[in-house]
Amino acid sequence: MSEPDFENIPAYKPAKNEEFMSSGQVDHFKIKLNSWKDQLISDAESTITHIQEDSNQVADINDRATLEEEFALELRTRDRERKLITKIEKTLHIIELGDYGYCKTCGAEISLLRLEARPTADECIDCKTIAEKKEV
Repeated sequence: MSEPDFENIPAYKPAKNEEFMSSGQVDHFKIKLNSWKDQLISDAESTITHIQEDSNQVADINDRATLEEEFALELRTRDRERKLITKIEKTLHIIELGDYGYCKTCGAEISLLRLEARPTADECIDCKTIAEKKEV
């Protein structure tokens, strides 16, 4: 699965005494999320083109089997990314509602460091850790 390419979007540096989820922070994460979503969509489109172009060029049955296996793996990856696009869109909706950056479980602020690493995070690290322990 594609890792988000955030290198061209530097981490947000809040000003001293800046209010949490100020308009600057919100705009930063909107840009970050939309950039990630656009990258995933572009990757999906290139996969379609790649499969269409490469599927007709193989005559040997063994090569075709290998190629089809590669296609299957690539399609599974794109399916996970499709689900991630849905999660990104959900997060963008949460931004529009004004609830972004706050834990859905306890209401605490989610640290900017966590949001930089995982912009779709909807739980603070403490609540996420507890939820993961319950899953095991």
